[in-house]
Amino acid sequence: MSYSQLQQEIAYSISKDNFDQWLECIPSLNKLMTTPQDSTYHGEGNVWIHTQMVLRSLIAQDQFAKSSDDQKFVLFMAALLHDIAKPETTIIDENSGRISQPRHSLKGSISSRILLWRLGIDFELREKICRIIGSHQVPFYALNDDSNNKSPQWLIHRLSWELPVWMLCMHAKANIQGRICDDKRRLLDEVELFKQLALEEGCLYQARQFIDDYIRVHYFRNSKMLPDYVFYRQSGPKVILMSGLPASGKNSWVTKYYPQLPVASYDDARSELKLKHGQNEGLVIQFVLAKVKQYLRDNQPFIWNATHLSRDIRQKALDLLYAYHAEVEIVYLEQPEKTLYQRNSSRDTSLPNKKITQMLSKWQVPLPTEAHKVTYLVN
Repeated sequence: MSYSQLQQEIAYSISKDNFDQWLECIPSLNKLMTTPQDSTYHGEGNVWIHTQMVLRSLIAQDQFAKSSDDQKFVLFMAALLHDIAKPETTIIDENSGRISQPRHSLKGSISSRILLWRLGIDFELREKICRIIGSHQVPFYALNDDSNNKSPQWLIHRLSWELPVWMLCMHAKANIQGRICDDKRRLLDEVELFKQLALEEGCLYQARQFIDDYIRVHYFRNSKMLPDYVFYRQSGPKVILMSGLPASGKNSWVTKYYPQLPVASYDDARSELKLKHGQNEGLVIQFVLAKVKQYLRDNQPFIWNATHLSRDIRQKALDLLYAYHAEVEIVYLEQPEKTLYQRNSSRDTSLPNKKITQMLSKWQVPLPTEAHKVTYLVN
């Protein structure tokens, strides 16, 4: 389905107050009808009942009617897909019978990304939807969570660089209104307080302002740092960290725009070591890391060319780069699925298309908070 067709389905759902057609439009939603929820938090029943209640609560908000078509699309699709990963994450305790769905927000954001990518949805709209899904539980506990030593202000500052906070608040309010639980009033108060704090911090409708990108990057890496404080800067090399699925065009982009820069590449390492994908990956990683560390010690600008697909993998690379005070630009490339498979099949590689499909489960697009600059090159 195209964007325009989905918009038509959204308009139909709103006018008829009926969401059954989405079970046909997006077949994976059918699993929500047979996925139970813990009655303590979801007395309304299965996940599909909850999803419909959330959609109705969202549509009833005054701000939804005032939103643009693109904004309505993001809000509606985020509500429709926010629990899409609950079926695969459901755990029922054998002794107590309690039901939990750990990490369903994160996995839901990835599942939604794959789904919307295959539908050809605009990159910017898609990523707003996925980021809301990935963070949709945050406003419930942000003001009272001491587990990670992050202040609510820091968390809101970070979120303001990743998604429209006002949309996240709308979604969170609808999420609570769309359930039956004893602490609904308390949770709604938590969401409202989260919204008011975002407004006070100037982050409800725009990103938190910083003196420059250097201060911003180090503030998001060290939550105890004062965001408006100018501190001593240690200079390191400029590094371009490539990111994207295999065959998305990373090698071609590097060759075209930075042919003079040295490159640390896992594919090049495999060629030098005469290894295929999956063979002695530990040796390949050591080979590349040794090269990266040498460039960093020499204060040599370079390109780190790899998929860097998940945030955890990127974080390990970024931790190393920032330890040497590097100035980092992440360059992310993306192509349609069909293009990836065609390109991969026609090039000299030991990586099968099946492996690319398996890699989708770890696909997290780089966030603006991860580096001094993030460049998105799509299609």
